[in-house]
Amino acid sequence: MMRTLLSFFALAFALGTTAHAQAPAPAAAYPAKPIRLIVPFPPGGGTDILSRLVATKLTESAKWTVVADNRAGAGGTIGIGEAVKAAPTGYDLVMGQKDNLVIGPWLYKNLPWDPTKDLTAVAHVAYTPVVIATSANSKFKTLADVVAAAKAAPGTVTYGSPGNGTSIHLAGDLFEKAAGIKLSHIPYKGSNPALMDALSGNVDLLMSSVPSAMAQIKSGKLRPLAVTSAKRSSSMPEVPTVSESGFKDFDVSTWYGVFAPAGTPAAVVNVVNAEINKLLATPEMKAAIHAQGAEPEAMSAAQLNTLLKADYAKWKGIVEASGAKIE
Repeated sequence: MMRTLLSFFALAFALGTTAHAQAPAPAAAYPAKPIRLIVPFPPGGGTDILSRLVATKLTESAKWTVVADNRAGAGGTIGIGEAVKAAPTGYDLVMGQKDNLVIGPWLYKNLPWDPTKDLTAVAHVAYTPVVIATSANSKFKTLADVVAAAKAAPGTVTYGSPGNGTSIHLAGDLFEKAAGIKLSHIPYKGSNPALMDALSGNVDLLMSSVPSAMAQIKSGKLRPLAVTSAKRSSSMPEVPTVSESGFKDFDVSTWYGVFAPAGTPAAVVNVVNAEINKLLATPEMKAAIHAQGAEPEAMSAAQLNTLLKADYAKWKGIVEASGAKIE
């Protein structure tokens, strides 16, 4: 009997020790190694710019090592898919936004993941309107000029976007409906190619996130005609909104937030959320985000999760009504 009891306690001790060794590290020990921040879009676009800003500033302020890793393709859904498959340890994060989390799932019917179930919301970073812009040499001086030209010759005014089914493309589609006009959409594989063709005049208009277009707007090579948010952008207060340009209550914005694989410990999520929110409260970070044409906005992880679920439900109908298809 004694030998049996001793054997039982020895086994129990061994199992307990193994379980303890495999348990996630406590939040106090996080991070104990570099953190990868997956960027689901190519370098140079709005998501990439904000991701690298977050990675750099977290490395500076929190003394963490955060490395941005571009995993582009399929409207940002490839990068999200990689994050979903990563171990839920907090060492693989992803910068998600409206295009890849809210719109992509309604365009790519066979995605093997659901953003509301397979990801954990961590921290909201910023939001930005879409800017409707044109080359500095363009004949269009105001949004009214665009509408007049499109009504006079439907389908002859072209606009470039980062791709079919992106929130920026759908902002253009919603603007067409609001204005009662027909534009010709030219989809590109990312923000930069669309921007280059707008600057050269190969397309009449550019629909872009503000961060992607800000450098060319500041240089004077790109003329902003309107922003799609409910209120003016703090980085371009002189540029009117679409609503102010005659289309009341028009409001389309894109948000950016950090997510982790489902099952990531709440303690780790709370640590990352606290550090990002602390960063967003600093004058330096606010200025850096504003300089890119975005608006910083801190949220709890729960608030970001609520935003994701609400937009996921809302944009299903918008995507279907647009008739957007992936080519």
